[in-house]
Amino acid sequence: MKTKPILVVVDDDATHRNMLKLMLESWNYKVYEASDGTEAVKLVHENNLIDLVLTDVRMTQMDGMTALEQIHTWNPALPVILMTAYSSVEKAVEAIKIGAYSYITKPLDFEVLKTTLHDALEHTRLKEENVHLKKEIEENTSMLMGHSTAINELNAMIETVAPSEATVLITGESGTGKELVARAIQANSARKSEALVTINCAALAENLLESELFGHEKGSFTGADKMREGRFVQADNGTLFLDEIGEMPLALQSKLLRVLQNGEIQRVGSDKTRTVNVRIIAATNRNLPQEVSEGRFREDLYYRLNVIALEVAPLRERHDDIPLLAQSFVDKFAQTNRKTIKGFTPQCMALLVRYDWPGNVRELENAMERAVILSTGEFLSDRVLPITIQNFLKNDGENGEKGGRNGKDEIPAHSLINKSLDELEKEAISATLAHTEDNKSEAARRLGITRATLHSKLKKYKLD
Repeated sequence: MKTKPILVVVDDDATHRNMLKLMLESWNYKVYEASDGTEAVKLVHENNLIDLVLTDVRMTQMDGMTALEQIHTWNPALPVILMTAYSSVEKAVEAIKIGAYSYITKPLDFEVLKTTLHDALEHTRLKEENVHLKKEIEENTSMLMGHSTAINELNAMIETVAPSEATVLITGESGTGKELVARAIQANSARKSEALVTINCAALAENLLESELFGHEKGSFTGADKMREGRFVQADNGTLFLDEIGEMPLALQSKLLRVLQNGEIQRVGSDKTRTVNVRIIAATNRNLPQEVSEGRFREDLYYRLNVIALEVAPLRERHDDIPLLAQSFVDKFAQTNRKTIKGFTPQCMALLVRYDWPGNVRELENAMERAVILSTGEFLSDRVLPITIQNFLKNDGENGEKGGRNGKDEIPAHSLINKSLDELEKEAISATLAHTEDNKSEAARRLGITRATLHSKLKKYKLD
């Protein structure tokens, strides 16, 4: 949004119109006047920087309803707020059905007017932000989504490492997206036209895992009714992704080490070897050096796998990535469920950014699927988020930040007296920025607002 949003006030009562203009300008809006709907429609046609139209319903020339229809024929995204007498409320409700953002009754309650204008403009800003997010998602096809320092550094490492033939070990908590990192490496490698074969080492018993990896001869064990090639052969000339490598039994670790050393595999029940050309990418949520020291993982295999180490940071350490990730999941599940979801309300996005996501990206994905299924509107609200998230944030708000929980850094009550809300808000923003060492993303999270809103307030209070 611009520093000063531009509004059009439409009313054939010049006194009322002038009074509104003066008040809106005192609220830091730039205001154009129109005496009827015809003038308002002309202004909208001539100026594509207009952010909102505030119009009376009953006017001697073109009325507000007709103006609404003609304005939205020209620009359907422009919010229009109707001013109406109590006797015309039914008509105003009908106008909302055909596209009005909201209505307020006369005589005007100026606090209601201020709130309605703010919400409408925030709604518009949110739409623009959602369009920007969608564009980023479309452009971000082969690398990991996000703006955080951790993701930017990880993407840079992927670009550097991918063209090589080096073995890569990806570490990180469950649900952080380690398989996506493997796919990004494959997509940017010289082997991108070949297969990426995946196997979860924790999902199979030892004898089945060995057969899945190396294949087996007919009759080599009960149920082996025919010869079968394993994943290494399937991945020949391509890439094999060994997920949860820390769960692999020690006996199999020695056989995997042999493949890494000389590129040879041997089917279960066979005495013949076969050479394969496979790049290995492995992933684990375990601390492999600790596993080595406790005798659960071979030290020589660890060093063979750990040629290039990539760590995926947990989502709680990269809150900047949440809006883009959340929007990508919403787009996916909206299409699956045949729904039209344009984005998030500001309150919903603020909650998403503040939550710590112990289940990482996987938890965020599940939350977005639930929200899309339960949503009945075009924008997801905080009411469709999982109850665990709402309860966590409620408790977090009641307890305050860490300083409040241990009784330190609390604001004395006497310091709040005789100060305006703007002064208190300015002090809260300044104190939070100081506490976070000017980390604006973290400050926005603690304040419960979006980063864009924080930047707007920094300009408002001249803190930027």
